[in-house]
Amino acid sequence: MKFWIVSALAIVAAIALALSGANEYLFFAGFVVLQAVVLATGWNILGGYAGYVNFGVPGFVGVGAYTALAMHLLWEAPLLFQIIAGAALAGLLGLGVGLLTLRLRGIFFSISTIAVVFILEAIVMNSRFLGGATGIQLTRPNEVLFFDSYTRTLFVMMAFMAVIALSIARYVQDSHIGQGLRAVRDSEEAADCSGVPTLKLKLIACAISGALLGVAGAPMPMYLSYVEPLSTFNLHYAVIALAMPIIGGTSHWLGPLIGALILGTLQQIVTVTVSSELNVLVVGVLLVVFVVAAPDGVIGLVKKWKTSSK
Repeated sequence: MKFWIVSALAIVAAIALALSGANEYLFFAGFVVLQAVVLATGWNILGGYAGYVNFGVPGFVGVGAYTALAMHLLWEAPLLFQIIAGAALAGLLGLGVGLLTLRLRGIFFSISTIAVVFILEAIVMNSRFLGGATGIQLTRPNEVLFFDSYTRTLFVMMAFMAVIALSIARYVQDSHIGQGLRAVRDSEEAADCSGVPTLKLKLIACAISGALLGVAGAPMPMYLSYVEPLSTFNLHYAVIALAMPIIGGTSHWLGPLIGALILGTLQQIVTVTVSSELNVLVVGVLLVVFVVAAPDGVIGLVKKWKTSSK
């Protein structure tokens, strides 16, 4: 019950902030942080719960973004329908990729997911309808309901998506799906011998993870008013999607949230005060620190502190 109360309060706070006279950059940066929450949560369902490290994150983000773009170009669909379509197609991609690659394990699975990124990028770069290699410029809707700018609308929409992503991750973790995925992560052979439907659970995780990553990418064309393949399918998404759950802790649905808030906020501060070029350095330093000093992330540190204080 507490989770739903906090979630509702978070949504109300996001709406109230968007209706206030706060500086526009706050919503521009806030969107990126909330997007990071969805990105980290989506990755963790497969990479954290099941232990299958997915480096193909940019592929799913790109599918979400370009599906939204196609919806806008063909029918001028509202943002919500763009996000739903992006999530559906990215979820189907996750299911398809899972069917092809989940029999591979470890580094072989991870490498195969990178191939998906390059295949999708090549398809988009050769599509004149989607802008090809040069990309395409978009015009945001002139009229925005309730809020003073489209950036504020995107901020509130991403706040809703972040709450939905966390709700799904929490449900998966506490359900038989999460129990089965943890068994797969600990020992897939033992899980198979115990009667756990490992392939089915991994496919479910692939579909959910893919859909959430698509949700993270779908609003990007409208957020930037421009979309092109090189930045959309950038492997930087794979690095930060992996880094955030590691920083927060992969064993709990709160871990990606904590990691995304820490890393996303820190990157925005560095971008404004120093240089956006230092973002990669920030990610690298934090990864090294947490992998060496706190391999279980912030969640693990808190658990150790509670155990030692008793």
